[in-house]
Amino acid sequence: MPDLPRVSAVVLAWRAEPLLRRCVEALLASVKVDIEVVLVDNGCTNPDLPDLATLPDVVVTGSGENVGFSAGCNAGVAASSGEFVALVNGDAIVEPAALARLVDVLADESIGLAAGAVRLADEPELLNSRGNEIHVLGVSWVGGFRERETRAEPTETAGAMGAFVVARRAHWDRLGGFDDQYFAYVEDAEISLRTWRLGQRVVNVPDAVALHGYEFSKVSFKFYLIERNRLMFVTTVWGGRALVLLGPPLLALELVMMLMAAREGWLKDKLRGYGWLWRHRRHVRARRRALQAERVVPDREWMRVLTDRFDTPLITPPGVGFLNALMTTYWRIVRRWV
Repeated sequence: MPDLPRVSAVVLAWRAEPLLRRCVEALLASVKVDIEVVLVDNGCTNPDLPDLATLPDVVVTGSGENVGFSAGCNAGVAASSGEFVALVNGDAIVEPAALARLVDVLADESIGLAAGAVRLADEPELLNSRGNEIHVLGVSWVGGFRERETRAEPTETAGAMGAFVVARRAHWDRLGGFDDQYFAYVEDAEISLRTWRLGQRVVNVPDAVALHGYEFSKVSFKFYLIERNRLMFVTTVWGGRALVLLGPPLLALELVMMLMAAREGWLKDKLRGYGWLWRHRRHVRARRRALQAERVVPDREWMRVLTDRFDTPLITPPGVGFLNALMTTYWRIVRRWV
């Protein structure tokens, strides 16, 4: 189908992945695109994997070991051939016209990432994400969680949810993909803000729908990854002046997160994250140099897409109301000097 845009959909297969067959079959049923599905065996135990590997337009790669979401997606893209790259979670069911819709949106060259409206598989009338929120202190969460869709047109968003997002291959290559060291979590926030910093937009498209088997699990290893990655994210993407100005609230947030970790039983994992960052300090420094050098748009401009409020039921720091009031006032004062 030479006249259709070729889209490579990268799907990580990890552990049992019970919706994997439905995910792949839905992608293969996509219309108005020349589809290629790249399955990354990231330690998959689903017995359907060998059978799916025999289907036309399906490519399987990966070592069979869990190398993480970041490295797994990079491996999948490296094994793909499309002019467009789609990241699709193995528990996401994409509607037939969704990929073509996102490709159409990317015809606007001012847009670097086009993300679908991800809905809850068990309650498809409710959103899982209309785009991810990113706080000025680096915390990221799904926006519009459990809301009903009210939009008719694509809307700008700080972050694209990695569960369903499409980019031109040229843009993915310009970003260099994900940083493998993230392993999992926050990497989608990083490439989103890097897109804004490069002078391109990130949008969420309400009529490009995927149903997602989403569950927000509160396990200590997840918090370990999220917290250590948040700190790497902020210290590499934020400019020097922004880090100085945000230093006091960043330190305050660390205290809040320590208290929350102690209260919820993952303090050892929070401290473990500090140890990882220290051992990988050379990587963090090198990453910071590279990301600061690539920036095209000044911090003062791209940071407008960030929020200064925690407003998600999934993350409830102690004293969140007071923290929001304090952070809103502080950010209003200092942002003019960023």
